[in-house]
Amino acid sequence: MKTEELKQQNSIDFEPFYQALEDESTLLEEAFETVLEMVSTDPKAAKKIAHLIKKDFHGLYKEVEALQTIEKNKGSAHSCCGGN
Repeated sequence: MKTEELKQQNSIDFEPFYQALEDESTLLEEAFETVLEMVSTDPKAAKKIAHLIKKDFHGLYKEVEALQTIEKNKGSAHSCCGGN
């Protein structure tokens, strides 16, 4: 009985879900945010995902790196100028 239930679960067609993610950018953002929240609670998983992004999704990694550099430069500009 359990085996049949597992077989049915494995045969779920995810294509409509993937299509919805492609069609609705806000849905994609929400799904990605949910996955990131799940990963961030597990340090080992977070490290694996970070490595995966750096290795296999280099464009995404470079975007995050660029944002981090911009934020770092904003922070250092305030400290060097006395907040003015």
